[in-house]
Amino acid sequence: MLQYITTTDFSHSQRLFHGRGHAYPNLSHVNVDWLEPVILITLYQEVEAQWLTEVAQQLKELVSACTSVQVQFRCRKMAPTQVLLGEAVEHTTAIEHNLKYNISLGKAQNSGLFLDMANGRKWLLENAQDKNILNLFAYTCPFSVAAIAGGAKQVVNIDISKSSLSKGRENHRLNKHPLERVKFAGVDIFKSNGRIKKYGPYDVIISDPPTLQFGSVNIKRDYAKIIKKIPQWLKPGGEIMLCLNSPDLTDEFLLEQVAEHCPDCKFQQRIAPPAVFKEAHQGKGLKVLIFKYLPK
Repeated sequence: MLQYITTTDFSHSQRLFHGRGHAYPNLSHVNVDWLEPVILITLYQEVEAQWLTEVAQQLKELVSACTSVQVQFRCRKMAPTQVLLGEAVEHTTAIEHNLKYNISLGKAQNSGLFLDMANGRKWLLENAQDKNILNLFAYTCPFSVAAIAGGAKQVVNIDISKSSLSKGRENHRLNKHPLERVKFAGVDIFKSNGRIKKYGPYDVIISDPPTLQFGSVNIKRDYAKIIKKIPQWLKPGGEIMLCLNSPDLTDEFLLEQVAEHCPDCKFQQRIAPPAVFKEAHQGKGLKVLIFKYLPK
């Protein structure tokens, strides 16, 4: 596996190996992330203990700044995390585009930052100046951090999870951002149109929903509900980033949904994930599309 890790720059947080894209024989069950000083191996099926020990040692030798190699077993109930080598690090700080994000290890299935969205956050960092931005499905607010760093006038973060938004507030504090320019609303996006419109209209909307969240989101069914609201939320000439994580839905799904439910939104560009997120089959990985709202 190490022969597929080509980077020599470990100065920022990143995925080192992406097996889940099925581009590497017999390794589709393995991902490896660098979250200094931790290398995190994520397993989607059981492996032999000796193989895991050998890989952990090789990874630790590869990255001199590594003081902890951990494994998360997504293949097991509750996705437990185990320290393989070094220190039992539970909290660290990810660095991306010179911005900082709090990372928790061993407490939840997700650490707090989705590394495949790095280029999407870079786009917002470069396009946020003086903008009023709506961040839907904000999670721990990485897009909001990028937007404020990029000079946004205001960011409104919407997520049903108040605990995730609290972590987002801490991410802003970690970067010494002016919190008076950031709003946090722990509400259901599909039941809170009035709350969302209150802070609009917006210059930019970010929509990065989960594919399936029991009791709140089924994106194949629900994306149309968001797209239909664009004329109520977005200023003419404004831009919207529509993201899709489902391996079963391609970007054609988004293009068709927009054509049907908000035809005044015109496709502008696709934003690819970092090159390490290699996919054997096109359309299976993260999809990020930018549209501009151009009503007649």
